[in-house]
Amino acid sequence: MMPRTSFASGRTLRGFTLIELMIVVVVVGVLARIAVAGYQSSVAKSRRNVAQGCLMEQAQFMERYYTTNMSYSGATLPTSAVQQCQADLSGKYSFTLPTVTASTFTLQADAAGTQATADASCATMTVNQLGVRTGTSTGCW
Repeated sequence: MMPRTSFASGRTLRGFTLIELMIVVVVVGVLARIAVAGYQSSVAKSRRNVAQGCLMEQAQFMERYYTTNMSYSGATLPTSAVQQCQADLSGKYSFTLPTVTASTFTLQADAAGTQATADASCATMTVNQLGVRTGTSTGCW
């Protein structure tokens, strides 16, 4: 802020000009936009990590089912684990068991709503009986 001299009275004026104020507003706006985008990205990654944890928990249930029954046939997703994951990720992910045979299974998590938009590169994640984890693109896991 530089002192300015009033032409009429010859005294020094102090304060901000409208241009200086607008520059500050623009800089604050740009910084806020960057911060919000970073925050939203972090939230999407956090939700993805929770969904991965839910998939692994469900895979462990499937392994326990196999140990008890010597087959994956007839297995369904554990309702308590799915309900907890659904509660934690309400409207963000849906969990399914698209493939079940006597010796194989595949668990799948599909992003939904804002999560599908914010984390489009990892919208679908799967894990199978061998522990092979896949995603829509590399780097999801």
